[in-house]
Amino acid sequence: MMVSLPRACTLSAALLLVSPACLALDGSHLKQRADAVLMLMSYTVVPDVTASDLNIGSGTNEKNQLSITQFGGGATLSKRYPIYLEGTLGYSRYDPQFVLSNGDDSRTIPAKWNSLTGTGGIGWDFNLYTDKWGGTLVLRPIFNFMLGTMASDVRIGSRLIEHKRDADFKFLDGGRLNAYGLGGSLMLDYEMFSKEQDIDVELRYSGMSLKTFGSTPEAVSGQSSAENLGLYLRRRAPISDWTLLKSPVRYVLEGAHTEYLGDQRGQLGFNGLSSLGVGLELDSSQYPVFISRTRLVARYMFGDNTRGYGVGLAMSF
Repeated sequence: MMVSLPRACTLSAALLLVSPACLALDGSHLKQRADAVLMLMSYTVVPDVTASDLNIGSGTNEKNQLSITQFGGGATLSKRYPIYLEGTLGYSRYDPQFVLSNGDDSRTIPAKWNSLTGTGGIGWDFNLYTDKWGGTLVLRPIFNFMLGTMASDVRIGSRLIEHKRDADFKFLDGGRLNAYGLGGSLMLDYEMFSKEQDIDVELRYSGMSLKTFGSTPEAVSGQSSAENLGLYLRRRAPISDWTLLKSPVRYVLEGAHTEYLGDQRGQLGFNGLSSLGVGLELDSSQYPVFISRTRLVARYMFGDNTRGYGVGLAMSF
């Protein structure tokens, strides 16, 4: 079983969802921003190396106005019972600004919208081919489901908002948006493990529909979708005769590309993201600990109008 922890990553990108200019606070603009939050949830519901941790600013001197963090993992239970289980947790922070006026006074209202998502998946491995090196190619259909929530927090401007009785405005001060998602993935996965090297290749298409539900105010109800195509490659091999923890020290080389489709395409200023990584892996399987391997990987990330870097930490159990 492999679990990827959050990656510290900084990207410079043209952000379409967050513009430097403030918006006049009326129902249509509020609904537009809430739809944007629901769309942002879609970036945290599918396991994705290239979007595990994004911090994107508006291109001005302001602080980062959008942060997305994701961690999770997945594993096949056994060869005899090839049930595949996966899960991810995602967090995003979006800081839009609005201009609110009571007729005599107007003020810029900075809002803080925090969202949390949890996604699960269950699938089955169909063995397609085993090569002479012991590598296996499997076809893995996966059913995915998601629950998420977003809370709005306004720390200043409450006096102006309290004079507004519409649900559109009340949502800003302590409002909450709840969403669920249903979808699926189809993955081709090749794995080969040996003393000389380990090779992983994954090609995955994922799609999920997200909708608001429950106590979500009608003013900010909506729907969005997550759809992408991802390719991930990784090679691990011993570094000469280096040993640590009674096991070989391995280098890690990896590459990944995610192409965003549907509602996600172009919404953050790019249609796809790629990453190249290099790192080290320590094997602790010779000791009575539940963590068998630990990897630390430095990544360079790039895409349309986008450059960045990151550091990733992953563990195998």
